[in-house]
Amino acid sequence: MKICVYCGSSPGNNPKILYAAEEFGKKIAERGIELVYGGSSLGVMGILANAVMENGGRVTGVIPGNLFSKEVAHTGITELITVEDMHERKSKMAGLATAFVAMPGGFGTMEELFEIITWNQIGIIQKPVTLLNIDGFYDPLLSMIHQAEHAGFIRKKNTDILQEATSVDICLDICSKDFRNP
Repeated sequence: MKICVYCGSSPGNNPKILYAAEEFGKKIAERGIELVYGGSSLGVMGILANAVMENGGRVTGVIPGNLFSKEVAHTGITELITVEDMHERKSKMAGLATAFVAMPGGFGTMEELFEIITWNQIGIIQKPVTLLNIDGFYDPLLSMIHQAEHAGFIRKKNTDILQEATSVDICLDICSKDFRNP
């Protein structure tokens, strides 16, 4: 099993998020799950990847060549794949992963999250997508999604593509359940 995690290349300012990234990485490694992520050594991304590696897990990073120096590519992971651009990065990560998790992050994280939800919605892929909603970070976004559903812009079956977990263990259980019973 390989989980693609979208998350910030910044550390943010909530230590609970950094703690969750470290815990998530440790538990991914303990469960024998491989991490697929954006390839950065910085922020939430770096903490997550380091925790997987420090606990004997496997990490595949996918980074566009033009971000290699800006995001300070993580050279201490199992495999670092350099691609041409963001489109190729997202496609490569989607092809490698069996499930997707969004941890807190900024515009890039949210853009990747919505694209992978849309790919599920229109049938490009059929893979589980889970928000790891640490300390209520994604509450306003979930509220907006439900508002769009109530306003008739998102069908209930498409809202259900996105699952929510409020802890690392719940998140991994959701991903593992969906992996065993596609």
